[in-house]
Amino acid sequence: MSRKLLIPGIALAMLGFAATSGIAAAKIASSPTSASTIDTATSKKNGTVLAAEGFTVYTLKPNKKKCDAKCLKAWPPVVLPEGTTAPSAGNGVDQSKLGTTPMADGSMQVTYGGKALYWFHKDKKPGDVKGNVTDKWGKWKTVTLKKGSGSTDTTNPGTGGSSF
Repeated sequence: MSRKLLIPGIALAMLGFAATSGIAAAKIASSPTSASTIDTATSKKNGTVLAAEGFTVYTLKPNKKKCDAKCLKAWPPVVLPEGTTAPSAGNGVDQSKLGTTPMADGSMQVTYGGKALYWFHKDKKPGDVKGNVTDKWGKWKTVTLKKGSGSTDTTNPGTGGSSF
């Protein structure tokens, strides 16, 4: 009986440590799972790009291979938090271009200019821009905004890996 009590006690202690540990908090903060506001950020190499929760977001020009579960692990979709019905535009973002598209699990993925938005798993901290790449699912690009217009120019493939 004491063995059963010990295990939950250890688990609770570990959860408490994780909740108060700066390392655990940083890890949690570096992995957004949803966003209700789409903002802008400035990158030295990419200019003004769209971001959510401080992290650069990307669009996909798909190849023939569908973005499957493995793809979504590398490229988590920007989804609305539960109970949120529409995304909001932050500074410099054109609200009229924001929208959503339903996902298979019922969540709503955020779109900009009709294109679904994704984070990149190799962007470990706000300011990383490592996802301007081509892979088996297609060509991934930042959403680059033309200065002062809020309109998109996603033709800038950037160089990847630059910081803000």
